[in-house]
Formats: sequence, C-alpha cells, structure tokens
Amino acid sequence: MFRLEKVLQNDDSAYVIFTQLTKGLGILLSFYIFSILENNSIYELYDAKIFLNSKYFNFSIFLSIIYIFLSLFFVKNKIYKFNFISYLKDDISIIAIANIITFVIYFLIKKTFVIDKSYIYSIFILALNLYIGKKIFNGIYNYMVNNDVIHKNIMLVGNYNDVKYFLKKKKEKINVFKCCILDDLNELNQKIIRNEIRIPLFKKSDDIRSILEYHELGQIWILESDKSKTENLISNIIKFSVDILIVKLHSSPNLDSSELLYDKFEFKKYEISRFHGLNFFIKIVLDKLLSILFLIIAAPILFIASIFIFIEDGFPILFTQNRTGWDGRRFKIYKLRTLKKGSFDKTVQVTFDDKRKLKCGTFLRRFSIDELPQLLNVLFGDMSIVGPRPHMVEHDIKYSKLFNSFLKRHKCSPGLTGWAQVNGLRGATPNPENMRRRMEHDLWYLNNWTIILDIYIIMKTFFIIFKYKGD
Repeated sequence: MFRLEKVLQNDDSAYVIFTQLTKGLGILLSFYIFSILENNSIYELYDAKIFLNSKYFNFSIFLSIIYIFLSLFFVKNKIYKFNFISYLKDDISIIAIANIITFVIYFLIKKTFVIDKSYIYSIFILALNLYIGKKIFNGIYNYMVNNDVIHKNIMLVGNYNDVKYFLKKKKEKINVFKCCILDDLNELNQKIIRNEIRIPLFKKSDDIRSILEYHELGQIWILESDKSKTENLISNIIKFSVDILIVKLHSSPNLDSSELLYDKFEFKKYEISRFHGLNFFIKIVLDKLLSILFLIIAAPILFIASIFIFIEDGFPILFTQNRTGWDGRRFKIYKLRTLKKGSFDKTVQVTFDDKRKLKCGTFLRRFSIDELPQLLNVLFGDMSIVGPRPHMVEHDIKYSKLFNSFLKRHKCSPGLTGWAQVNGLRGATPNPENMRRRMEHDLWYLNNWTIILDIYIIMKTFFIIFKYKGD
C-alpha cells in the first residue's frame, strides 16, 4: 500500500499548501458565521443570504484570496524555514498584511468599509479560528508521525564514531534510521558496537540490494568524513533506486542555509527522486480518480472477457504475480489470464505467435484488455497510471546485472503505461538491446517527470493501443 511518506519525502510543500488553502477557506467560514450571529440567532446559520448581503462578503473574499496568495508566496520564496511548525506560526502576521492590502484595494476601487467594533470582533474570532486550526493541523501531523503513518526509512553509512555522534543529534521522529553500514565494522568490535548503536549493522561487503528491500528503505544518508570513501560508497549504491543524501559532519555549516539537518549539518542531495511534494500529491489524486473512472468504464469489458476465459479454459480468471515496485518493494500484480493453465514460465516472455496463449488471449493482449485489472493496483497504491512498466522479479535480477542503472527504474511507482510504451517499446523484449532502450526511456521519464507529461502519455496511450499489433 502506498505510504504518505512519499508525498512528504524531501520537502513539506504539499502539507503546507494544503494547510494554507484550508485556512483560507476558514477565513470565509469565520466571516460567514460572524456576519449571521452579529444580528441573528444560531438557528439562522443555514441562511447564506444574510452573509451574501452583509458588508463582510466582499471583504472576506478579498481577504481570503490575498491570504492564500501571500502564504503561497512565502512558501515559494522560502521565507519560512522548511519545517511544519514555522509555517504555522506566522498566520497573524499574514492576516495583518492581508488586511492592509484589502483596505488598499477597497480605497483604489472607491469602496467603503467601516472599521467598527464588529470588525474588531470579527478579526478576534478569525485569529481564534486560525489558532485552533494550527493546533488541529499540528495534532494531525504529530499523530501521523507517532503512529508510523508517515516516516522516512533511512540507512546511515559511515564509520562507527560518525554514526554514533549523528544518532545523538536525532530530533525529528519522521526520520527513522532502520539500519546502517559501518566502514570499520569487524568481528572483534561487533558486539561492543551493537550495544551502542541499536539498529541492524552491516558491512560494505553485504548484499546492499537485499538490505534495501528487507528494510523498505527510501533514503541513504552518507556521513561524509573522508572524500575518497564517500566516492567509493556512492559508486556502490548509486545503481539502486533509493535517494541519497551526503551529510557533512566535520565542516562548519552555513547558518543562513535552508539546507540544514537538525539545524546543524549541511547536506547535499544526490540522486534525489522528483516524485515528492505537491506535484506528486496531485499525481496520486489523479491516479485514484482515473482508476475509479476507468474501472467503471471497463467493468462491462472485464465481465465479457472473464466469460470468454472461463468458457475456453475455466478458472482462474485472474493471473497474479510478484512484481517489483517503488524502492524495490514487492507487490502482487493483477492481470486477466491469457495463457493456458500450467503453461506459464517465469523465464520466457510471451511473444506474438506464442502457442501457450488462449484463443481469446491474442485479442485481449492486442488491445491491452488483460492489463485492465491493474487499475486495482493503482487504486490500492501499488502502481500509478503512468510510470515504468513492472517486470518479473527474475527479469529485474537478470537485467540489473547487465545494466548498472536498471534498478533506478524503481524510483517511482510502476505504471499501467509509460514513456517507453508510447515510444514504440511495448511488449516483449527479445534481446538485451530492447531492454536497454526501454530502460533509457524510463530513466528519461524519471528525470523529466511533470504532471503535464503524465497527461500527454495517457492521451497518447489510447492512440497507441489501436495501432499496436499485440504480442
């Protein structure tokens, strides 16, 4: 299941913008309530006409819009530091500025607004509502962190003294250090070190891929104390799908920098995924909405296809298989079964004239109808509408040995369709060269992803389906 830590990975913009938009609507609600209760009873709160005809209607519209734009401006220009609390502390300042700008606008358009006791009371109620809103949002965030709803699974890399020193500086609960690789770990000092560093310890020679998958790691923090060692570590780790941060322990930090860990350590981002923050949140919302829409549209097609499969070869109708998702996490993919029972071979890809296919299987694969159940994978959070296509685990292992960058494809959720597929690289990959080209297109997508690109790929996919000859 997709976890919220991916939205919050590397920046807090999605959460911050959501809170500011919500509180902007809260301004309207505050004036709505006050405008009615000023001269009417609580039983008339449902009567919106009172608010529409009050002096507060236009004023509150201007104020809320200006408040939202000011908040987003501050976020964009990093006027606040990148942490949740600082975003939520300065509402009163923003409200004051928004009020001044609103009065200026009123003056310019020659519209009057009387500042009386009612206005003072309304501002007081507004400030109270924003304070309550701040407490609610902070409470929600703390609840999610404390209950493991959101967290960043991190592996530390460095020598014993550096790791021990850094762990003492840990402040944020969202950062969960799941394990570490120690440069100087040996048989003699393992027992002592394990008593002081109470997370799983590994050597550089251990199987990094297995470690990443077992601990479901999303980031690796390399504690920089020796440049040559850092470079060697990066060369060993860079082929995997995790984000890499290089933390400078022994250099004097630039205190004016917004890129500080625990307000103490400078760091630089290395091989950081683009899939985080507000844009990624939008991608998730689109995935959920489109998966529900397409499932409704596809339901009759899936029903008819299921009947044909049952008549020809009985149950099961669905075919499930382990595939590799984001960060190397395994999930079960759903497809309509297009091969005869007992004929599936993990090592052999399906070809156009494959004798293992059902008679209806050729048609189902020709128009990608067999892929439609994967909309459930999208709905459950295992996949996305657009992303690199998930391969069999056996193929991932095979091609990761041939291409160093192959596993970087797992830096986002796998997709129903992708950049490679709409560029003619769909279906079976009969030789390594075909897979290399597909990999290059997938990596280009990862490095250039935008919401607009996703929409373009979705639109082009429908066109490609009807041109494709099938496998």
